Amino acid sequence: MSTTTVPRVTPSRAPHTTDGNGWPQLIEAVREAGLYPTRTKAEQVTRTVLAALGTHVTGDERVDLARALPGEAARLIAAQIPATHRLTAARFVDEVASRTPGATSATARWDVSSVLGTLPPLIGDDLVNRILAQLPAGYALLFGRADLTPAS
Repeated sequence: MSTTTVPRVTPSRAPHTTDGNGWPQLIEAVREAGLYPTRTKAEQVTRTVLAALGTHVTGDERVDLARALPGEAARLIAAQIPATHRLTAARFVDEVASRTPGATSATARWDVSSVLGTLPPLIGDDLVNRILAQLPAGYALLFGRADLTPAS
C-alpha cells in the first residue's frame, strides 16, 4: 500500500459501539494508514491520540463522536475530562508527543494523522465538519483534509 493511500472502512464494515469487531477494524485501519509494523503499536498510537482528542471535543460533537466509534474508542473519548482551553493543532501534536515515550513532534504528527485520518469514513463528513468547526484552525490537515481556513 502506498504511503498516500488511507485505508477506508466500507459502510458495511464500519464499526459501531455495539459491533464487537469495530475496534480491531479501527486498529487495522490505523496500522495500514501509519504503516506500523505491529497491531500492538497501532493500538498504542490509537489509544494515545483518541485520549488526547477526547479532551478537546466537547458538547454534542463529543457525544456523537463516541456514538459513532467502536465501544473501546468511545470509552477512550468519554473517559477524558474536557480541557478548559483549546490547543492549536501544533500544540495538540506536541501534547500527543509528550504522552508517547520517545516521540518527537514529527513522529507524533504522523501518529495523530494516522489515527485522525481514519476517522472520517467511520464517523461521516457531517460530524467531522462539526468537530473541525469547534477546534482551532489547522486540525483539518490532521484529519486528512485540506485546510481551507482563510489566513488572518
